[in-house]
Amino acid sequence: QVQLVESGGGLVQSGGSLRLSCAASGSIFSFNDMGWYRQAPGKQRELVARITDGGSTNYADSVKGRFTISRDNAKNTVYLQMNSLNPEDTAVYYCNARERIQGTSLLRAYWGQGTQVTVSS
Repeated sequence: QVQLVESGGGLVQSGGSLRLSCAASGSIFSFNDMGWYRQAPGKQRELVARITDGGSTNYADSVKGRFTISRDNAKNTVYLQMNSLNPEDTAVYYCNARERIQGTSLLRAYWGQGTQVTVSS
């Protein structure tokens, strides 16, 4: 069973930075892609950033130019570097990994437990 463990959340002032880490229990080579989602109180979970097994990335418009997703295959870890944080970035951030179900075009998703990011004004 795949396990994803996030770390790096916390409280930061507006304009500050944080780096989130997501460590997978196994090799991340098996994943089609990995990403970060966030969910603020009263809002739906939304995609923040995603990185494919080939290294392609995409970002939500609200974080473009401020956040950077990266992966270290040797450490089975994906990172989210968050700069120029503002109060609207306050949310629980979840790591997500998707692997292709063998013989199909379907993807199976795995989730971490989430890490809280709070940005004070």
